[in-house]
Amino acid sequence: MITRIARAAKRLQEQSSVCRHEVPYAKSQAAIIQTDVKMYSMKQAKVTVIGAGNVGATAAQRLAEKNIASVALVDIMGGVAAGKALDLMEARPVELHDRLIFGGDDYSITAGSDVVLMTAGLARKPGMSRDDLLAKNAQIVKACIEAAHAQSPDAIFITVSNPVDAMTQLSHQILSAKGVPNNKIIGMAGVLDSSRMAFFIAEALNVSVKNIQPCVMGGHGDDMVPVARYTTVAGVPLPDLLPEAKINEIIERTQKGGIEIVNLLGTGSAFYAPASSSVEMIDAILNDKKQILPSSCMLTGEYGIDGVYVGVPAKLGKDGIEEILELKLNDQELADLKSSAESVKTNVAKMNELMSAAA
Repeated sequence: MITRIARAAKRLQEQSSVCRHEVPYAKSQAAIIQTDVKMYSMKQAKVTVIGAGNVGATAAQRLAEKNIASVALVDIMGGVAAGKALDLMEARPVELHDRLIFGGDDYSITAGSDVVLMTAGLARKPGMSRDDLLAKNAQIVKACIEAAHAQSPDAIFITVSNPVDAMTQLSHQILSAKGVPNNKIIGMAGVLDSSRMAFFIAEALNVSVKNIQPCVMGGHGDDMVPVARYTTVAGVPLPDLLPEAKINEIIERTQKGGIEIVNLLGTGSAFYAPASSSVEMIDAILNDKKQILPSSCMLTGEYGIDGVYVGVPAKLGKDGIEEILELKLNDQELADLKSSAESVKTNVAKMNELMSAAA
């Protein structure tokens, strides 16, 4: 590990005089890496965060400040990634952690990562559906995932870029061809959707969010499947506490949670909750928590669905997805889940068609 980091530092120094934007930051980043080689050698966990935008930078901050992992923040705008990394490093004496954060546009700094978090991509704008993002974000995800895998072939890959189920399927198409197993290719959406639902329930009942155990399945979109029957408040099923009309209102707000924030912001999209949700998954993996979290997983017959990424409860540990849980859904819940899976398949087919046309 020390050797890899030292090599990365040397490459950054060599490139500083010839690569665009690297004169002001590459030498300082190389110095940071060299200074902290000894420190980093004592900390085995390393996460690559692709994309230094709001989601990526916030995830990097939380990974470091929660003392979960050191972070390589990489972005096509290398100066932005390096600047945010250095800013986070300068906060270490205040936040009292010794995690290493470094950034740039050279994927060599990501070498040997345990987890790769893919956040890069265009954000949704008002009036833009997740489907509108397909063609452009597919090209971004393809290039980034290939570059990251070349440096960290043994990593677990988590995709956040939208539309997340289709982008995770694309990551799978790329990585499975390189021998990466299904359990190491995951999508983040269910934790975010569940967190939103939990907040709305806690708000409606005026109770702590700590008491809420939500259950949200399916794709990350308007046809996601919040399952009220499996959602509990301090162990009490949600239907025992709220009338059906209020539950339906919460379900609809959960399904439209992302666009609600997009419309309020005017520009950009949610990033605090997506970053927190991603970090919870990474924490479960790196610390081998065996934690059950809703994750976008490749289904191979579970719930009668095959060959597509869909959000389902999964046990996350050091090997990534260690088990997919099959809940006993009623006929309507199962039909809704299968319908959601079909929407993902349609999106994936559209994505592949657009990519073929652009090739």
